[in-house]
Amino acid sequence: MRFTSLVIELIRARPRLVVWIVVLFQAALWLILPVLLYRSPPGDLATVLAYGREYQVGTVLGPPLAFWLGDIAFRAAGNHMFGVYLLAQLCAIATFWTLYLLARAIVGGQQAVLAVLLTMTVTAFSSPGVEFGPLVLARPLWALLLLHSWQIMGQGRRNAWFAWSIEAGLLLLTIPAAIGLLMLVTGFALAAERGRRTLMSFDPLFALLVIVVLVLPYLIWLMRADTLALPPWPAIADLGDRVLHWAGLLGGLLLAISGIVLLVVIDSGWFGRNPEDAPIIFRPPVDPLARDFVYFFAIVPALAGSLISGLFDLDHVAGGAGIALLMSGLAVIVATGDLVHLRRQRLLRLVWAAAVIAPALGVILTTLLLPWTSSAEVATSLPATAIAHFFGDSFERRTNRPLRAVAGDAQLATLISLDAARPHLFLDATPERTPWLNFARFNETGGVVVWRASDTVGTPPADIARRFPGLVPEVPRAFEWPVTGRQPLLRIGWAIVRPKTP
Repeated sequence: MRFTSLVIELIRARPRLVVWIVVLFQAALWLILPVLLYRSPPGDLATVLAYGREYQVGTVLGPPLAFWLGDIAFRAAGNHMFGVYLLAQLCAIATFWTLYLLARAIVGGQQAVLAVLLTMTVTAFSSPGVEFGPLVLARPLWALLLLHSWQIMGQGRRNAWFAWSIEAGLLLLTIPAAIGLLMLVTGFALAAERGRRTLMSFDPLFALLVIVVLVLPYLIWLMRADTLALPPWPAIADLGDRVLHWAGLLGGLLLAISGIVLLVVIDSGWFGRNPEDAPIIFRPPVDPLARDFVYFFAIVPALAGSLISGLFDLDHVAGGAGIALLMSGLAVIVATGDLVHLRRQRLLRLVWAAAVIAPALGVILTTLLLPWTSSAEVATSLPATAIAHFFGDSFERRTNRPLRAVAGDAQLATLISLDAARPHLFLDATPERTPWLNFARFNETGGVVVWRASDTVGTPPADIARRFPGLVPEVPRAFEWPVTGRQPLLRIGWAIVRPKTP
């Protein structure tokens, strides 16, 4: 008898069960690791929470929805990062489950499982998925938008228009690149005959009305803030550097799908000397429109997003790598054909497991071993809780009132803003980025100014001393690292600006 592993039989008989097992496994992995290893929020997560605490309709960082949800999750967990990490993994679960529903509607349930398994190896869905923010929240919204777009155009389900309009409005409230993504969906609909037919009814008008109602407050803020203008075009002399930047972003996307490429190469019959009687995963023939739909949204968002970011010198792909590569696994399955041969099953399982677990091992090694091999600072190893508690408690003991604001070094200030009193973040070097505070208001309510201490006296840097004249530094406070290694103690200079009001 031909040997077929239990995994293959589960994919054939219980595809939804397999999806839930692997997706929940990955979500649990990236929920447990940050809770155990991270002593400070990764990436810009602390900034997201500092901005979310203000509940502004709009900020220089973009639409407000992700910032609001992050603050709600943080407060619901008792001002603990667990709530935000959990919210990030709920976004990941919703993304993969929606992708499975979309793939099942196109290639059937069994091959839809393979599409989800391939997509899970994309590195954008591993450790970067922990950093909840607009790019992470946009992933499930984009997946839902694609699912209902296919239901409208490919399956003729008019009842999906309402959900589509809600998702489009929420996406516009999440990332600035949402307008470009909606233009891609509209462009594909206009290019396809069935898509044009769906646009010839009153449903799109009602959907547009719902979208306008959802985004109207943010749209009013954009007009008042005068931020609707496009960024300046690059000079001709800068085009060479911008092209290189675009090539680097595109190369990063290709590197992110290296796990998919490796699995495809291993499963191919190119290197097999003897023909193998491999198990087959079957699907019904794919609708030509569905094939075009998958290829279009697997290629165009990546190319267009990287090109726009390269042209305007952005540090990441417009919309995020998670959106650009969301359809990459499904595109490979569609291109494979109606019959998918699973050759070298054990090697495939090992490589897939390694691709999913390798980023987690990288995080563990970076956190535990890097301090012993290098003096470089691990951003997630800053003792955020101890730092925030010390300065919040010191201010309250000195002034007999809770800490209201924190300024100075941007990285340290954002960590202190996560204290139980939730002080306001004031970026004194760029005060226009924190419009809820200014120098006059900060001096009136009082607060703490912090900086990296370069000596034992705690002399403030020249720029901070210039912005806060008359600052009286306190004795610098030293904090130990979770893993000391070769790193010196973290010394933070600080000073208290006493409140002017009684």
